[in-house]
Amino acid sequence: MANIKLKPIDQLETWNTKELRKLRITIKNRMESLSLSSKKKELPPSHPLHLMDIGEIKNLLEKVQKAERILSKQ
Repeated sequence: MANIKLKPIDQLETWNTKELRKLRITIKNRMESLSLSSKKKELPPSHPLHLMDIGEIKNLLEKVQKAERILSKQ
């Protein structure tokens, strides 16, 4: 299982495909959770999306998808 908690989120180019896929799934789950619930759940400090708002999460999703496309071309 890919451990994304220890990876720097600002260096997606160092992530492998499995880690990027897990991060993308985590992001989508968080976005769905935020859209369905009026009260947002606090994430632990070790979570990669800790203290991110919905706008930051959407931007990160775009970066992850771009990194996945780059990796798939290699």
